[in-house]
Amino acid sequence: MNRIERISRDERVQAALATLPSHVDQVVALAIAVQQIPAPTFAEMQRATFIQERMATLGLADVHQDELHNVYGRCPGASIDDTPPVVVSAHSDTVFPANTDLAVRRDGHLVYGPGIGDNATGVAGLLTLAQTLLDFDLRLPADVWFVANVREEGLGNLEGMQAVVTHFGPDATYIVVEGGLYGQISHHAVGARRFRIAVAAPGGHSWGNFGARSAVHELGHLIAAIDRLDVPEKPKTTYNVGMIEGGTSINSIAQSASLLLDLRSEEPAALATLVQAVENIVAQANARHHNNGHAGVQVSMSLIGSRPAGQIPRHALLVTWAEAALRYAGCEQVTYIASSTDANVPLSQGLAAVCIGLAQSDNAHRLNEYLDPTHLPRGLAQLLLLTLAAADFNG
Repeated sequence: MNRIERISRDERVQAALATLPSHVDQVVALAIAVQQIPAPTFAEMQRATFIQERMATLGLADVHQDELHNVYGRCPGASIDDTPPVVVSAHSDTVFPANTDLAVRRDGHLVYGPGIGDNATGVAGLLTLAQTLLDFDLRLPADVWFVANVREEGLGNLEGMQAVVTHFGPDATYIVVEGGLYGQISHHAVGARRFRIAVAAPGGHSWGNFGARSAVHELGHLIAAIDRLDVPEKPKTTYNVGMIEGGTSINSIAQSASLLLDLRSEEPAALATLVQAVENIVAQANARHHNNGHAGVQVSMSLIGSRPAGQIPRHALLVTWAEAALRYAGCEQVTYIASSTDANVPLSQGLAAVCIGLAQSDNAHRLNEYLDPTHLPRGLAQLLLLTLAAADFNG
């Protein structure tokens, strides 16, 4: 009998699991309440205040925010020794600007709204787990810390989770919760490097100075060169120009232009090779302009973001518990994925960490994002059982 099966036989655990299907509407309502509060990366304070108030109302101990607006709350462990804590974390920020229309609509059982799955449902699941442990008096040997962390999206560079891992250290166990990704387990972190590539050029009038070098045209050549790069399918390695900007007007030869470039890979060596390939493109462009006498044309490349890669073995206890809990909850098809989440931070340090999902969602980072709560009770059951196992619950 594995640990998950043993835990599931406890009467209090059985009672807690039995209530989860009846709490779906409550969890969805809480997710919507979270989703309705704007929380773009670097501006999460309003949502953090809401989460802090909910944690305090639940009765968690030591509820507070740090200087980044990570929100912490503790379910005290029963052990009197220095048992390492379990940290259950869900990011509170979204990709959407503060002025985004956050209206929610329903289509059958689906719930549509920007950020509803990523990651309002994750935060709602975090709070629901805390409430469940307290309601059913599931006292654990280890402290369980619930953390709604910030700066996961965009150029936040996982700074919120970096602060969390620095605070709790290498002996803690880290469970990262996403609103979507039900049925998927990630113990393999995809690394990423983000760059700004900028072009400066003489520019001028589109008629009178025709033939002068244009920063926008040069940027186009760079994008085409990047798009011709050959990247491996295994390990999966990708590039994406996500934003471009520059120029003055339609009848001006642009003096400046820039792009934001996202490079990713499952393996650090492949990512380093891709970064070097792009650096070569930039160096070759500068050499070409110099050799051709294109005075005033300069291409620069600067690092603006980084997500570390890393992984722990599939046979690591935390990973095996995550799968066993998911199968116990009723998921027949378990998928292992490499992903880029807050788990990157502890995984890059070889720490015990895993990322799991609570429900199914789609169209993430789009205005028509939606949540399918069909499997939410199973996702919550996996989270509960995994947390109990990580905290050394023996019934």
